[in-house]
Amino acid sequence: MYGFEVPRNHKQAMAIDRRNGNTKFADAENAEIVMIDEFSTFEDLGFGGNPGPDYKKIRVHMVYAVKHDGRHKARLVAGGHLTETPINSVYSSVVSLRGIRLLTFVAELNDLEVWATDIGNAFLESYAQEKVYIIAGPEFGDRQGHTLVIRKALYGPKSSGLRWHERLSEVLRDMGFIPSKAEHDIWMRDCGDHYEHIAVYVDDLLIVSKDPSSIIKTLSDEHKFKLNGTGAVSFHLGCDWFRDDDGNLCYAPHQCIEKVMDNYLRLFGKRPHNAHSPIVQGDHPELDASELLDDAGIQIYQSLIGSLQWAIQIGRFDIATAVMRLSRFCACPRQGHLDRVKHVIGYLSKFKHGVIRICTDKPDYSNIPKKEFDWFYTCYAGAREAIPEDCPTPRGNSVVATTYVDANLFHDMISGRSVTGILHLLNMTPVDWHSKLQTTMETATLAPSVWPLALPLSRSLICA
Repeated sequence: MYGFEVPRNHKQAMAIDRRNGNTKFADAENAEIVMIDEFSTFEDLGFGGNPGPDYKKIRVHMVYAVKHDGRHKARLVAGGHLTETPINSVYSSVVSLRGIRLLTFVAELNDLEVWATDIGNAFLESYAQEKVYIIAGPEFGDRQGHTLVIRKALYGPKSSGLRWHERLSEVLRDMGFIPSKAEHDIWMRDCGDHYEHIAVYVDDLLIVSKDPSSIIKTLSDEHKFKLNGTGAVSFHLGCDWFRDDDGNLCYAPHQCIEKVMDNYLRLFGKRPHNAHSPIVQGDHPELDASELLDDAGIQIYQSLIGSLQWAIQIGRFDIATAVMRLSRFCACPRQGHLDRVKHVIGYLSKFKHGVIRICTDKPDYSNIPKKEFDWFYTCYAGAREAIPEDCPTPRGNSVVATTYVDANLFHDMISGRSVTGILHLLNMTPVDWHSKLQTTMETATLAPSVWPLALPLSRSLICA
């Protein structure tokens, strides 16, 4: 992870420390145990303690990670799979990446600051619902072998996520925030001429405000949350954030792409060859008849596709169609399909510095004629737009929404199905994208000389 070997258990962690001549994972374990004790997570019953027949014995283990800045982390996780499944739902939602993109656009549009922070040991802020206990292992030092009853919501149990979600929701409501009707994990507070927003992804918060430091102060001083990495957003949910020379806020998955390149080097022993486009013109992977990959090759293929899909989600929509068409073969890929994945990675390698710039300038559509439609003789005659009565009052500057739609007809040479690509923009900033093989084959009137050659693209523009 980010160039560091990550252990699977306590024994491996100690072995890695000895081999590296340091105590980074041991220090991470100690820091986690100290933090857990600060939250009074366990009730210590000593050696041979019996919490009673209502309690069930489970296991805990450390999960290790290395952050993008080289910090070594250890997280104590309980074996929630050993507990009974609750009757009630324990679903806990998170903000979408689309929501993050929308918020940062709104911030730039209205001259608001964007800060990020994460809440340390967030789940321990809430109480456990399950009645469970553990026998302490070597990670607990002098308490090894003690019976420890779990009182706080450790990571792992089935209801811990919901318990933390409920706890944070109470705090945000107390601060005057309400959940957005469009996305419940985006919280908003009316400030008269604008809204403040907080986007919640478990324990990672993205704050949009004229004075985000006041929100941070309330969370830390009044509600006693232990906040880490607080400040102007620079890295959030796997994406790098920065300002260009003109002062525009930009984001790009730079570290994600570097991780893909490092993984490629580890798998194939060399860097990918640079490519000028993610797709070779006239190529059809569905017609590939090369040798099927073995089990190890399938795992490599699926791993590379997964990493590319994540890069798309956090900004690199230029490879969306290329990855979509190759994702179809994850169950049974061929060598030719793997070569095409390498080609896409080669394209990312050449253009690894591509970014999305948040541009709030409005597009000029004055030269596009406005069409008037007569709906009187259709089923839509007399229809009116349904606007919710409890919509929030509009605040801030206005926005022009644009959607580009493109279709590659007869994309699949076997099924005849087409590919649709969609790009949504607010003013001149991309905020959402989509590329998908259509589920049905539609007929079209074409000259016989054109069929089955590569067909021209149809393009439409929708402005609101």
